[in-house]
Amino acid sequence: MTTADGGPLRHLRHALAWGPLLLLVVGPVLSFLAYGFFSVDGTTIVRTPTLANYVRIVTDPIYLPVFLRSCGLAAAVAALSVLLALPVAILLWSLRGTLKYALALLFLVPLLMSYIIKIYAMRAILGGNGFLNRALQALGLVDGPSTLFVFNLNAVLLTLVALLIPFAILPIFLSLERLPRNLMEASADLGGRPWQTLRHVVLPLAMPGIAAGAGFTFVLAMGDFVTPQMVGGTSGFTFARIVFGQFGTAFNWPFGAALAVLMIAAVLAAMGLAARAGRPRGTTA
Repeated sequence: MTTADGGPLRHLRHALAWGPLLLLVVGPVLSFLAYGFFSVDGTTIVRTPTLANYVRIVTDPIYLPVFLRSCGLAAAVAALSVLLALPVAILLWSLRGTLKYALALLFLVPLLMSYIIKIYAMRAILGGNGFLNRALQALGLVDGPSTLFVFNLNAVLLTLVALLIPFAILPIFLSLERLPRNLMEASADLGGRPWQTLRHVVLPLAMPGIAAGAGFTFVLAMGDFVTPQMVGGTSGFTFARIVFGQFGTAFNWPFGAALAVLMIAAVLAAMGLAARAGRPRGTTA
């Protein structure tokens, strides 16, 4: 039997709920972060605590500029993804019946495809003889194949937006789905035009979904090292590629862990901003 406050049974439920999380998530993350205070001697990891890795990040002229540029790239991906996803989500929300959910499912189909195949498809579109260059030449906007969209940060930006936009459409659509239809009817009854209803009623109430979509795409873009490696070339170098290199060819796990701590801090900050932006107005908690 249990006592007034739940007793042993309550503690057992808490242990069953939090135990796996602490064991399988928090524990490995803390163990990983501890590597940032170690060093490497040849191919041996020296487990003597040191701040040398973090000092190197701050003093070396390479890492912080690449980190800030990668943050700007991820923010641009998030902004473009939300701007493109918003009208799509609103269009889906305005439909009636099963057509709405069938089209919503259609936008999620790309998530079931291989990530590498989608990147190769984007390379074919953005390449010198790709669809985009041919279209620009047909319109007379360029005289020959342009390198503006291949093997640079522009290519990384466009590819990430194309790959990650479903992660922005879904939360915005789900947020709109929770809006009571009578609010729009009330706005129309009070003389509100459609664009006024959209601006003053729909968008403010859809902010949780908008913020979630921006947060998802920022986090995914910040941590993606495959896309920059395949379409970025030497001009599209990102912070995630540096971290990947430390755990791969450089075999410097401690320094890679220290770099990853900086990335984790940026991700947590982005998640905090998204949570704050998506908080309903008038709340403080």
